[in-house]
Amino acid sequence: MSNSLPCATHPLRRLFVACAIFGLAASAHAATTLETITKNSSIRIGYANETPFAYTETDGRVTGESPEIAKAIFAKMGIKDVNGVLTEWGSLIPGLRAGRFDVIAAGMYITPERCKQVIFTDPQYQLPDALLTAKGNPKNLHSYEDVAKNPDVKLAIMAGTVNLKYARDSGVKDAQILQVPDTTAQLQAVRAGRADAAVGTQLTMKGLAAKGGDKVEAVTEFKDDPSHTGYVPSPSARKTRTCAMRSTPN
Repeated sequence: MSNSLPCATHPLRRLFVACAIFGLAASAHAATTLETITKNSSIRIGYANETPFAYTETDGRVTGESPEIAKAIFAKMGIKDVNGVLTEWGSLIPGLRAGRFDVIAAGMYITPERCKQVIFTDPQYQLPDALLTAKGNPKNLHSYEDVAKNPDVKLAIMAGTVNLKYARDSGVKDAQILQVPDTTAQLQAVRAGRADAAVGTQLTMKGLAAKGGDKVEAVTEFKDDPSHTGYVPSPSARKTRTCAMRSTPN
């Protein structure tokens, strides 16, 4: 796929991002991100705990789809040390821009708003969303519209995700939305009855259902706007800085 396609208008630009690279150059004499990382043979990857995309194993090792792709890419670039920096989902892009880490390695939809802050690389695969509900889906929820038409329904959404915008655009009121910091909190909210459903990627909701035992289930028959389907690219560079890191992984 051509890298010259405008990120805000191309139909495949609402997608996941495996990595986002932050440009460090502030002047013509400053080293680019690529030069700095290559020289030090070390890179910091920011991630939020979300199985299977990026998470911490019990032994403290950072793994998941996105970190493993990042490790493979950077190994080929001669970068030996890949160090994980755990943060909340909503702090990933701010943390990247503030220089707390060099790369985001997590499942993240690309939106026009995010495209103003980082440049995304080519998509690799796509993934739809799903719901997590109490066993049997007692409120018969299969879409954002189903949530919107019942003011008593509460929907748990991870803060900073595009699902918040999608829910609001579909008519879900803020009073119906329970914003939580991570997927574990989504599962806890549904299990405890503080939320009637949670929303996220199909893989994530299936994973939470497996963890949640017989009290919850994943509702994969989720009716959604096709443009909301996520696509996964490889690393990308910050839009307003050097793009060397974007072209290298591609």
